[in-house]
Amino acid sequence: MMTSSLQSWPEPIVRVQTLSESGVARIPERYVKPPSERPLPIPKFTPRGRDRTHDSTNIPVINLDSIMSSGDRSTLLLEHISYACREWGFFQVVNHGVSDELMGAAREAWREFFGLPVEAKQEYANNPSTYEGYGSRIGVEREATLDWCDYFFLHYSPRSVRNPSKWPALPLSCRELISEYGKELTELSKRLLSLISRSLGLEGDYLERAFGGREEFGACLRTNFYPKCPQPDLTLGLSAHSDPGFLTILLPDPHVSGLQVRHRDHWVTVKPIPNALIVNLADQMQVVTNAIYRSVEHRVIVNSARERVSLAFFCNPKSDLLIQPAKELVTEDRPALYSPMTYEEYRTYIRTKGLRGKSQVESLVRLPTKN
Repeated sequence: MMTSSLQSWPEPIVRVQTLSESGVARIPERYVKPPSERPLPIPKFTPRGRDRTHDSTNIPVINLDSIMSSGDRSTLLLEHISYACREWGFFQVVNHGVSDELMGAAREAWREFFGLPVEAKQEYANNPSTYEGYGSRIGVEREATLDWCDYFFLHYSPRSVRNPSKWPALPLSCRELISEYGKELTELSKRLLSLISRSLGLEGDYLERAFGGREEFGACLRTNFYPKCPQPDLTLGLSAHSDPGFLTILLPDPHVSGLQVRHRDHWVTVKPIPNALIVNLADQMQVVTNAIYRSVEHRVIVNSARERVSLAFFCNPKSDLLIQPAKELVTEDRPALYSPMTYEEYRTYIRTKGLRGKSQVESLVRLPTKN
């Protein structure tokens, strides 16, 4: 089933923010996760006394101020990138070149949007054909368990799919801020791609070309609004998943933690550093690097005391480009692990089925041949 043929959701849409503000004491059954997927309400400790759900560990931090350096500083930066990509698939970047003022203004503009009356936001209500606009669910399966989140999704690039008339007109600064923020994040993504390429021993522009070239790869912005939840131990703001594109850059809420990253056998709650951006590798990066670097499952928890806003900037391959392992990273000892697939085909699975861990990228793994 192609999402382009779906013009409406299978069931009436309920805005999570409206539910939250109605003062409900119990969340509707549609939002209650199976016990195995729920966040633990009270930290559980191992025999050694370590909290395995709310770990004190944090994801690596990469300082990009030496990005233009040569010699030892440049080598050290690439080593840090390689470690973060191999061991975590997530890292925070500081001195990234995006101004603190722009990040703060963009985040607050979106907070204002979600503070508008629901009738004003409904003008931008989305449908599953493109997901663009104001939404409250992912996937089109009937009676699916839902996440405690509203969002606004928009296309930023390539320019041929950008339509600012679909972006919020209020607050008045919103469209201009989206444009400026998208421009800055696009430039940052290209610098990060170059560093990741070099950390793999490839030419600096290798990955950019593999994903469609400077003018052709796509970018989307999804702003997430996680309302207060009366029973945060029963649900999630966003179910466990890996991102479908090649790279995601997240502007987190500086006041409320919520992002959790699966690291080995437990969940790590990310503690944002002031004015840092959070970067994670996505599924197409795993495919092209032949699983040398891997995408990582992550999820979002909610809380009863505070709402939360975050901006996720998704960097995606050219939609009709066949994505497959780079020949330079395929050897006799490490044969190609994934079957080729266009990004459009890949993205359709998630838009139809919803968030399901890493099941989609793992479904591409080639079965060993019998001699």
